[in-house]
Amino acid sequence: MKQPKHPADVPEKGRRLVLLRHAKAEPAAGPVPDVDRALALNGRKQAGRVGMALTSVGLVPDLTLVSSALRTRQTWELARAHLGNHGGRSHLDFEVRDELYAASVGDVLELLRSVAPEVKTLLIIGHEPTMAATAAYLADKSSDDAALAQVRVGVPTATYSVLHAAKQPWSEWTKKSATLLRVGRPS
Repeated sequence: MKQPKHPADVPEKGRRLVLLRHAKAEPAAGPVPDVDRALALNGRKQAGRVGMALTSVGLVPDLTLVSSALRTRQTWELARAHLGNHGGRSHLDFEVRDELYAASVGDVLELLRSVAPEVKTLLIIGHEPTMAATAAYLADKSSDDAALAQVRVGVPTATYSVLHAAKQPWSEWTKKSATLLRVGRPS
């Protein structure tokens, strides 16, 4: 069965934030600094499936903010290759941001609030526990109960949370200001 371009649980209007935990990385070992850990083979596969999953639900980002860690940059590159036709655009805008590597929820919100108003779908690729904690912080009372329960305990690698605000510009996103629609993880 073919999925609709924009399923009912992911509204096209308003602003949509996708918070993605990077795909599975190689374990920390030896002299390799944490920031330089690469994706594991399974993580490389996960990252491609994330791109396909986001395309299938109409969540091709207008802008992607990526942590400077190697594993997050690799997640983006592999996911990007599977983002369909890029929503009709010839390329996908992204920025590698050092402050996302060891970010707090406050750091993520500061970046979010600086996003240009014309960006309607924003993807942020970062690390746990911050990605899940940010989703939990932003989630309002109309959020999906199962999704909220998941982000409160944390999310596995290659898992994304989708939040939506019908009217607020990015500059006004704050605690409980968006609806957490779903938590997804490609199979």
